[in-house]
Amino acid sequence: MVTAPDLAERVRADGIEFVLAVFVDLTGKPCAKLVPAQAVEELCDEGVGFAGYAAGALGQQPSDPDVIARPDVSSYTPVPFIKPGLALVHCDPYVEGEPWPYAPRVILRRLLERAAAQGLSLSVGAEVEYFLVNRDEHGVLSVADARDTAAQPCYDARGLTRMYDHLTAVSSAMNSLGWGNYANDHEDGNGQFEQNFKHADALTTADRVITLRYLVSVLAEQRGMTATFMPKPFTDRTGTGMHLHMSLWRGEEPTFPDATDERGLGLSALAYSFVAGIVEHARGLQAVIAPTVNSYKRTGAVSTRSGATWSPRLAGYGGNDRTHFVRVPDGNRIELRGGDGAANPYLAAAAALAAGLDGIERGLDPGEPGAAGKGPELPPTLLHAVEALQADDVISGALDAAGPGVSRYFADLKREEFFDWHATVGPWELDRYLTAF
Repeated sequence: MVTAPDLAERVRADGIEFVLAVFVDLTGKPCAKLVPAQAVEELCDEGVGFAGYAAGALGQQPSDPDVIARPDVSSYTPVPFIKPGLALVHCDPYVEGEPWPYAPRVILRRLLERAAAQGLSLSVGAEVEYFLVNRDEHGVLSVADARDTAAQPCYDARGLTRMYDHLTAVSSAMNSLGWGNYANDHEDGNGQFEQNFKHADALTTADRVITLRYLVSVLAEQRGMTATFMPKPFTDRTGTGMHLHMSLWRGEEPTFPDATDERGLGLSALAYSFVAGIVEHARGLQAVIAPTVNSYKRTGAVSTRSGATWSPRLAGYGGNDRTHFVRVPDGNRIELRGGDGAANPYLAAAAALAAGLDGIERGLDPGEPGAAGKGPELPPTLLHAVEALQADDVISGALDAAGPGVSRYFADLKREEFFDWHATVGPWELDRYLTAF
């Protein structure tokens, strides 16, 4: 943990020459300014200013005052494997001295404070999947590894070996940062990979997802490839998910495990209520964790080359079964499988936590673990998901946790996206989504 007075000292000790002061907008776009080491103390004292309207989806107009990004210095991360002498730090946006309610990191903080008021903290692990691709002069997309053509390429040792330099560079970077990268694998789609790191508190994990997307993208570019987290870049191949593994804690004590669970999943009554909240609010939650038009080409897919989509279409729950919306691998955690690579990790964690806390506060029960065919149907399009979001006071309330109006603004953005693009297919999706996240 780095404290504010120590940041300049750490920068000097690490030989850092520049610091990226980073935050994301509601879509998950990473925004930054490059701050020289000589100005780091000023960064800590005063922050650094941005024109919020120009930055992206932050609820601002051109006439509004600056967004001031103030560093959370505990997130200080040297990244010399990107550029020698470079580091980054995640920031909380402020406007006129107050935390900006449209900032995803601020929203997640508010939900974590709500949980803390009940003596609970949220631990999250995130599975970050992505494709490595090339795009030719005609706009045609292909996987970066031309030999990656198998009908079932998942876990293929040869595919991993051909991408060895990229995968090991990312793995080494994560481990040098202390994230605990424990596995790197070829996923179910040709050109698709996943690189895992250990779980942490929700805010730290969300920061790391943003950092990892940045690392993966830049390291891929250094090797002449494009990394995309786009939910469905290929019609006939598995889409890209971002599964969240979640557990609640009271101090150092986990609240989910219960060896006496008569349902056989090893969960406590509190954990079942948390699951019930997520299942009950699944339809509105989808607008946050599957937030693009392209997302619903993934969840709506009926087949892929490999034979499975790995994308739940119903909001059920069950044991160690990857067809469920909520999977329970063991009694220590649950896995939310509805999210995709376009999801903003701060908003995803915040909305899921809000749903689960509602289940706990109301003492909900999800019923018996069901087969994949049970549970309400998830929204078939982004528009349906937005309508479900606006009808759900808990999920919209999560977006409004730091101030009113955010959920309406978010819904308007997504509704505009749907009506602008839903009738069009093909190259526009690549232009809009290929490198967006």
